[in-house]
Amino acid sequence: MPKNTICLWFDKDAEAAARFYAETFPDSAVGEITRAPGDYPDGRQGDVLVVGFTVAGVSCIGLNGGPTFKHNEAFSFQISTENQEETDRYWNAIVGNGGQESECGWCKDKWGISWQITPRTLMEALAAGGGEAKRAFDAMMTMKKIDVAAIEAARRG
Repeated sequence: MPKNTICLWFDKDAEAAARFYAETFPDSAVGEITRAPGDYPDGRQGDVLVVGFTVAGVSCIGLNGGPTFKHNEAFSFQISTENQEETDRYWNAIVGNGGQESECGWCKDKWGISWQITPRTLMEALAAGGGEAKRAFDAMMTMKKIDVAAIEAARRG
């Protein structure tokens, strides 16, 4: 087990979420699955309790802890993309699998985990500062899924 691992609390679908992430993002995989050795408040002996997985190289575990805690936008995965095709692929996978769109490149999967699908050109524009950053930022503020061509046009002015 890595020294630092992100723990995500799920009601009961940690394994399904881990498998979806592994199928969707490169450098992702499902690892060890631990079953409950006894009954617990929101599960029974033998239920999947913890799932180890990797999302785009980030070590995670999913804990099936029941409905007590819900995900919110205070935590998100940010996935950097190279072009519109890659942006569309990830966005459509998340939103098309029971997720929902949000604003400025954010979306939420069906388990409530937030994702930022962020084209590299947007981050480069924001890092450039000045008018280029302001134009790209203003363009981004009008979008749900990021439109790479519109960001690149805004960068040029």
